[in-house]
Amino acid sequence: MTYSKVEFSPQVYARMGGLAYLFIIVAGGCGELFIRNNIIVSGNAAATAHNIMASQLLWRISIAADLVMHLCDIVLMLVLYVLLKPVNKNLALMAMMFNLIQTAVLVANKMSLLMPLFFLSNADYLKPVDPQQLQAFSYLFVSTHGLGFGNGLIFFGCVCLINGYLIYQSGYLPKIIGLMMQVAGLCYLTNSFALIIAPALASWLFPAVLMPALIAELSLCFWLMVKGVNLNKWREVTTSTN
Repeated sequence: MTYSKVEFSPQVYARMGGLAYLFIIVAGGCGELFIRNNIIVSGNAAATAHNIMASQLLWRISIAADLVMHLCDIVLMLVLYVLLKPVNKNLALMAMMFNLIQTAVLVANKMSLLMPLFFLSNADYLKPVDPQQLQAFSYLFVSTHGLGFGNGLIFFGCVCLINGYLIYQSGYLPKIIGLMMQVAGLCYLTNSFALIIAPALASWLFPAVLMPALIAELSLCFWLMVKGVNLNKWREVTTSTN
Protein backbone atom coordinates (compact mmCIF):
# COMPACT_ATOMS: atom_id res chain seq x y z
CA MET A 1 0.00 0.00 0.00
CA THR A 2 1.28 3.45 -0.90
CA TYR A 3 0.29 6.70 0.67
CA SER A 4 0.00 9.91 -1.30
CA LYS A 5 1.75 12.96 0.05
CA VAL A 6 -0.66 15.68 1.15
CA GLU A 7 0.47 19.23 0.40
CA PHE A 8 -1.26 22.09 2.20
CA SER A 9 -1.46 25.50 0.56
CA PRO A 10 0.05 28.46 2.40
CA GLN A 11 -3.50 29.78 2.89
CA VAL A 12 -4.43 26.67 4.89
CA TYR A 13 -1.38 27.19 7.08
CA ALA A 14 -2.24 30.88 7.45
CA ARG A 15 -5.81 30.11 8.59
CA MET A 16 -4.56 27.47 11.04
CA GLY A 17 -2.00 29.90 12.42
CA GLY A 18 -4.51 32.72 12.75
CA LEU A 19 -6.97 30.55 14.66
CA ALA A 20 -4.21 29.21 16.93
CA TYR A 21 -2.98 32.77 17.54
CA LEU A 22 -6.50 33.95 18.41
CA PHE A 23 -6.92 31.15 20.95
CA ILE A 24 -3.50 31.95 22.46
CA ILE A 25 -4.45 35.61 22.91
CA VAL A 26 -7.95 34.90 24.27
CA ALA A 27 -6.94 32.03 26.58
CA GLY A 28 -3.93 33.91 27.90
CA GLY A 29 -5.97 37.03 28.54
CA CYS A 30 -8.84 35.20 30.24
CA GLY A 31 -6.57 33.13 32.48
CA GLU A 32 -4.46 36.03 33.69
CA LEU A 33 -6.67 39.11 33.49
CA PHE A 34 -10.14 37.77 34.21
CA ILE A 35 -9.44 34.89 36.60
CA ARG A 36 -6.13 35.20 38.42
CA ASN A 37 -6.20 38.99 38.70
CA ASN A 38 -9.56 38.70 40.48
CA ILE A 39 -8.22 36.09 42.91
CA ILE A 40 -4.78 37.51 43.75
CA VAL A 41 -4.81 40.37 46.27
CA SER A 42 -1.61 42.35 45.82
CA GLY A 43 0.56 42.29 48.96
CA ASN A 44 -1.95 40.25 50.97
CA ALA A 45 -0.94 36.59 51.35
CA ALA A 46 -3.86 35.66 53.62
CA ALA A 47 -6.55 37.12 51.35
CA THR A 48 -4.94 35.57 48.28
CA ALA A 49 -4.80 32.16 49.95
CA HIS A 50 -8.45 32.45 50.98
CA ASN A 51 -9.50 33.39 47.43
CA ILE A 52 -7.53 30.54 45.86
CA MET A 53 -9.15 27.94 48.11
CA ALA A 54 -12.59 29.50 47.65
CA SER A 55 -12.16 29.40 43.85
CA GLN A 56 -10.08 26.28 43.37
CA LEU A 57 -11.89 25.22 40.20
CA LEU A 58 -11.45 28.62 38.57
CA TRP A 59 -7.78 28.65 39.58
CA ARG A 60 -7.27 25.21 38.03
CA ILE A 61 -9.18 26.21 34.89
CA SER A 62 -6.87 29.21 34.45
CA ILE A 63 -3.84 26.90 34.63
CA ALA A 64 -5.41 24.39 32.22
CA ALA A 65 -6.24 27.21 29.78
CA ASP A 66 -2.61 28.32 29.89
CA LEU A 67 -1.42 24.81 29.11
CA VAL A 68 -3.82 24.47 26.16
CA MET A 69 -2.56 27.88 25.04
CA HIS A 70 0.98 26.49 25.01
CA LEU A 71 -0.17 23.52 22.93
CA CYS A 72 -1.43 26.07 20.41
CA ASP A 73 2.01 27.70 20.59
CA ILE A 74 3.41 24.59 18.90
CA VAL A 75 0.89 24.86 16.05
CA LEU A 76 1.70 28.54 15.56
CA MET A 77 5.45 27.88 15.61
CA LEU A 78 5.12 25.38 12.77
CA VAL A 79 2.85 27.67 10.76
CA LEU A 80 5.17 30.68 11.04
CA TYR A 81 8.18 28.53 10.18
CA VAL A 82 6.49 27.18 7.05
CA LEU A 83 5.25 30.62 5.98
CA LEU A 84 8.53 32.44 6.61
CA LYS A 85 11.22 29.93 5.67
CA PRO A 86 11.09 30.89 1.95
CA VAL A 87 12.44 34.31 3.00
CA ASN A 88 15.33 32.94 5.06
CA LYS A 89 15.25 29.37 6.28
CA ASN A 90 17.96 29.80 8.91
CA LEU A 91 16.32 32.85 10.50
CA ALA A 92 12.92 31.13 10.45
CA LEU A 93 14.49 28.14 12.19
CA MET A 94 16.18 30.40 14.75
CA ALA A 95 12.85 32.07 15.52
CA MET A 96 11.24 28.67 16.03
CA MET A 97 14.05 27.64 18.42
CA PHE A 98 13.59 30.83 20.46
CA ASN A 99 9.86 30.11 20.49
CA LEU A 100 10.38 26.55 21.72
CA ILE A 101 12.50 27.81 24.62
CA GLN A 102 9.88 30.42 25.47
CA THR A 103 7.12 27.81 25.56
CA ALA A 104 9.21 25.37 27.61
CA VAL A 105 9.97 28.10 30.16
CA LEU A 106 6.30 29.11 30.44
CA VAL A 107 5.06 25.52 30.75
CA ALA A 108 7.56 24.80 33.54
CA ASN A 109 6.52 28.09 35.14
CA LYS A 110 2.97 26.73 35.63
CA MET A 111 4.29 24.78 38.62
CA SER A 112 4.43 28.13 40.45
CA LEU A 113 0.65 28.34 40.15
CA LEU A 114 0.11 24.73 41.22
CA MET A 115 2.25 25.01 44.35
CA PRO A 116 -0.30 27.08 46.37
CA LEU A 117 -2.82 24.24 45.95
CA PHE A 118 -0.37 21.93 47.72
CA PHE A 119 0.56 24.39 50.45
CA LEU A 120 -3.08 25.21 51.21
CA SER A 121 -4.47 21.67 50.97
CA ASN A 122 -4.57 20.97 54.75
CA ALA A 123 -2.69 17.73 54.17
CA ASP A 124 -1.49 15.91 57.29
CA TYR A 125 2.18 16.38 56.39
CA LEU A 126 1.67 20.17 56.49
CA LYS A 127 0.15 20.32 59.99
CA PRO A 128 3.49 21.05 61.73
CA VAL A 129 3.86 24.20 59.60
CA ASP A 130 2.26 27.45 60.74
CA PRO A 131 -0.73 28.36 58.47
CA GLN A 132 0.58 31.90 58.01
CA GLN A 133 3.86 30.51 56.72
CA LEU A 134 1.98 28.33 54.24
CA GLN A 135 0.05 31.37 53.05
CA ALA A 136 3.31 33.30 52.67
CA PHE A 137 4.90 30.43 50.70
CA SER A 138 1.82 30.29 48.46
CA TYR A 139 1.96 33.99 47.76
CA LEU A 140 5.69 33.75 47.07
CA PHE A 141 5.08 31.15 44.34
CA VAL A 142 2.24 33.18 42.86
CA SER A 143 4.55 36.22 42.74
CA THR A 144 7.35 34.14 41.23
CA HIS A 145 5.03 33.16 38.37
CA GLY A 146 4.95 36.75 37.13
CA LEU A 147 8.74 36.95 36.99
CA GLY A 148 8.96 33.53 35.33
CA PHE A 149 6.49 34.71 32.71
CA GLY A 150 8.66 37.75 32.09
CA ASN A 151 11.72 35.51 31.67
CA GLY A 152 9.92 33.48 29.02
CA LEU A 153 8.92 36.63 27.16
CA ILE A 154 12.61 37.54 26.71
CA PHE A 155 12.80 34.67 24.21
CA PHE A 156 9.47 35.64 22.67
CA GLY A 157 10.77 39.18 22.21
CA CYS A 158 13.55 37.71 20.07
CA VAL A 159 10.93 35.70 18.13
CA CYS A 160 9.01 38.91 17.36
CA LEU A 161 12.15 40.71 16.19
CA ILE A 162 13.16 37.90 13.81
CA ASN A 163 9.67 37.10 12.51
CA GLY A 164 8.96 40.81 12.12
CA TYR A 165 12.05 41.14 9.91
CA LEU A 166 11.03 38.09 7.84
CA ILE A 167 7.46 39.39 7.44
CA TYR A 168 8.80 42.78 6.32
CA GLN A 169 11.12 41.14 3.77
CA SER A 170 8.63 38.54 2.53
CA GLY A 171 6.59 40.63 0.08
CA TYR A 172 3.58 38.34 0.62
CA LEU A 173 2.69 39.66 4.09
CA PRO A 174 2.24 43.37 4.94
CA LYS A 175 5.43 45.28 5.70
CA ILE A 176 3.60 47.34 8.35
CA ILE A 177 2.82 44.18 10.34
CA GLY A 178 6.47 43.22 10.13
CA LEU A 179 7.46 46.59 11.59
CA MET A 180 4.77 46.31 14.28
CA MET A 181 6.04 42.87 15.29
CA GLN A 182 9.57 44.24 15.64
CA VAL A 183 8.25 47.03 17.88
CA ALA A 184 6.42 44.32 19.86
CA GLY A 185 9.70 42.47 20.30
CA LEU A 186 11.39 45.58 21.67
CA CYS A 187 8.45 46.14 24.05
CA TYR A 188 8.65 42.58 25.38
CA LEU A 189 12.40 42.82 25.89
CA THR A 190 12.09 46.20 27.62
CA ASN A 191 9.38 44.95 29.98
CA SER A 192 11.13 41.68 30.81
CA PHE A 193 14.56 43.13 31.51
CA ALA A 194 12.99 45.96 33.51
CA LEU A 195 11.32 43.33 35.72
CA ILE A 196 14.77 41.93 36.51
CA ILE A 197 16.90 45.07 36.63
CA ALA A 198 14.48 47.81 37.73
CA PRO A 199 11.18 46.45 39.12
CA ALA A 200 9.98 49.94 40.05
CA LEU A 201 10.45 51.06 36.44
CA ALA A 202 8.64 47.94 35.20
CA SER A 203 5.65 48.75 37.42
CA TRP A 204 5.59 52.26 36.00
CA LEU A 205 5.84 51.07 32.39
CA PHE A 206 3.28 48.25 32.67
CA PRO A 207 0.81 47.78 30.99
CA ALA A 208 1.40 50.66 28.52
CA VAL A 209 4.69 49.16 27.30
CA LEU A 210 2.89 46.01 26.15
CA MET A 211 0.00 47.70 24.32
CA PRO A 212 1.96 47.97 21.03
CA ALA A 213 2.70 44.24 21.33
CA LEU A 214 -0.99 43.39 21.75
CA ILE A 215 -1.93 45.52 18.73
CA ALA A 216 0.81 43.94 16.60
CA GLU A 217 -0.11 40.37 17.53
CA LEU A 218 -3.82 40.95 16.99
CA SER A 219 -3.05 42.49 13.60
CA LEU A 220 -0.98 39.47 12.54
CA CYS A 221 -3.58 37.08 13.95
CA PHE A 222 -6.51 38.60 12.04
CA TRP A 223 -4.48 39.10 8.86
CA LEU A 224 -3.59 35.40 8.81
CA MET A 225 -7.21 34.40 9.42
CA VAL A 226 -8.84 36.79 6.97
CA LYS A 227 -6.32 37.52 4.22
CA GLY A 228 -3.55 34.98 4.52
CA VAL A 229 -0.60 35.42 2.15
CA ASN A 230 -0.44 37.09 -1.26
CA LEU A 231 -0.29 33.91 -3.36
CA ASN A 232 1.29 35.55 -6.42
CA LYS A 233 4.12 36.98 -4.32
CA TRP A 234 4.40 33.68 -2.41
CA ARG A 235 4.90 31.78 -5.69
CA GLU A 236 7.52 34.30 -6.83
CA VAL A 237 9.53 33.95 -3.63
CA THR A 238 9.23 30.17 -3.35
CA THR A 239 10.15 29.72 -7.03
CA SER A 240 13.24 31.91 -6.68
CA THR A 241 14.44 30.02 -3.59
CA ASN A 242 13.94 26.52 -4.99
